[in-house]
Amino acid sequence: MNLRSKKAEVFYNVESYPFSYDPGTPFIQQAADWVADVFYELLPEAGFEVRDEQIYMAFQLEKAFADKQIIFAEAGVGTGKTLAYLLYAVCYARYTRKPAVIACADESLIEQLVKPEGDIAKLARHLDLIIDARLGKSPDQYLCLKKLDLARMEANSDINWEEIAAGLPGFVNSSAPMQAFHAYGDRRDYPQLNDEQWNTINWDPFQDCFTCDRRHRCGQTLSRDYYRRAADIIICSHDYYLEHVWTYEGRKREGQLPLLPEHSSVVFDEGHLLESAAMKAFGYKMKHTTFEGLITRLLQNEIRESLAVLIDEAIVQSEVMFDAFGQSNLHVAGSDRREIVLTGALLSEVRRFRDIISAIEEELVFEGELYTLDHYQLRIVEEHMEMLQKALLLFEQPESSVISWVEDSPEGLMLSVMPGTVKEMLKNQVFHLRMPVVFSSATMAVERSFRYLADSLGIESFLSFSVDSPYAYQEQMEVLAPQWPLADGFDGKMKEAVRFLQQTGGRALILFPTREELLQFKERTGLEPMLKGMSFYYEGDREISHLISAFQQEEESVLCAVSLWEGLDIPGPSLMNVMIWSLPFPPLDPVFNARRKAVDDPFQEVDMPYMLLRLRQGIGRLIRSRDDSGIVVLMGEELRTQPEVREKVRSVLPKGVELKP
Repeated sequence: MNLRSKKAEVFYNVESYPFSYDPGTPFIQQAADWVADVFYELLPEAGFEVRDEQIYMAFQLEKAFADKQIIFAEAGVGTGKTLAYLLYAVCYARYTRKPAVIACADESLIEQLVKPEGDIAKLARHLDLIIDARLGKSPDQYLCLKKLDLARMEANSDINWEEIAAGLPGFVNSSAPMQAFHAYGDRRDYPQLNDEQWNTINWDPFQDCFTCDRRHRCGQTLSRDYYRRAADIIICSHDYYLEHVWTYEGRKREGQLPLLPEHSSVVFDEGHLLESAAMKAFGYKMKHTTFEGLITRLLQNEIRESLAVLIDEAIVQSEVMFDAFGQSNLHVAGSDRREIVLTGALLSEVRRFRDIISAIEEELVFEGELYTLDHYQLRIVEEHMEMLQKALLLFEQPESSVISWVEDSPEGLMLSVMPGTVKEMLKNQVFHLRMPVVFSSATMAVERSFRYLADSLGIESFLSFSVDSPYAYQEQMEVLAPQWPLADGFDGKMKEAVRFLQQTGGRALILFPTREELLQFKERTGLEPMLKGMSFYYEGDREISHLISAFQQEEESVLCAVSLWEGLDIPGPSLMNVMIWSLPFPPLDPVFNARRKAVDDPFQEVDMPYMLLRLRQGIGRLIRSRDDSGIVVLMGEELRTQPEVREKVRSVLPKGVELKP
């Protein structure tokens, strides 16, 4: 998204500041004075209301930017927190001549930020600013030309892949010089594909972009070159920012540019979700087929027999090791991830594989000196093996130092390995930098303390504040905990759901903690006669922003989702009922089991804080303006079977709102 009306300039002169700059006065102080004018005068003149909570937040941010500190900014729904941090981020970007990075929890939050009526567009329009804001989307949000070619050859789907290929820009299959940037291949461009179909043709971690002969015509590559030149703001996901951190040194060694350019500040929107994103980003995924394809490239060169023998041994041992992982795991209820059981036999096969890889690495040193291998391919193989060694070495550490699991994929078993804690990595690679870092969310504190979040991220020193929402929740919202015979199980819960959907005529968002629960509900809705004629939209059936748009435009519809607990902003009559299908306790998968093992009281220290934070976010989807009203329906059985849970849930409801049967 480029909101500039003329070509973006990387460097600004003082006339580019939105206020008259005085070199003799600290810049942040002048920026803060201008921000105060914006909230007290300029925006009210454009029809915005003066919000004391927003102004308070702005003054708190002033200190964070002036002293280059970390700040936890918890501000309730309706505070206008996004406008506050955007104003400082833009000013500071122009002062430092480096863009700010706004990292959102997921792609749907990014879409909310950059939509035509979103906050960036509002600032540009009402303050007469030219803001250069560009998207840095995650790689998996882009089409992969190689995978599309493969899908076309296999032709075993109902989707017309040839039609998708024919719709690509002409330069994709041309060797002629490109005259201008042309964005293409974004997930949003293919709303007709469900998630499973999209995964057939999108980029995934097993694609080797380094040696792809089409990378210079790839939509992902072209978009990356474009957003790197942003003057004001780069908007990306938490995952992508942390991928930048994780690959920074490796890309430098390979002579590549980092994923993100040098930047002046970072805002983690919905910052309470950063730890989960970090654990995902700092992990490593491996398949036998991928390793075999990588290592056999070396056989295409003139190499010594000793190296060729080691390569054959590595391929055989990789198969043996993956067979061992496949036999030494436990099924996890409600999850595709199977927890690995670290037996002596399994660890022995891992060590054997690592020893062979180490021997290959030593051989490659000699081969490199002989110049018999293609230097570029050699660097790629060495980098992959270094990452592989780093991941498998975790199995040599105490069990608490590694989180691992296996899951099935079309190409065979996939192994995932990640460090048991990300504190040290974040501390050394993100939070040691002397720059303003803003964590922004409506829900970050647990029992009014930010220590839970700070400790999980390895943050020792920080600023913080919390301001309530300006909305009158006691007048706008009703929270209900319906009761049905627990012996009726799913049938009883479904009967209550139908009753409340009828009561509000649709106009409902149903939030599910797991994909399995959503699919079970989806299967049942077609059998309920009382729901005939009501439109249902299910996450995964189409691209998410198109589902949200359809739900918002078709007033009497229902949106069913797993990932929209945060960020969804739909004011007005299209959303008058938020239904929480089950209380969002964390799953019993290897990631959260590792956290549970690390504490004395897993339920109180892991499960309950996670559930309460996520529940607060889900409830916050209902009231998005002073004119909104509606109901929140909590369907969790624990509210009736566990008095402690019920009391904790009551304690996090908005001020003045009671939990009713």
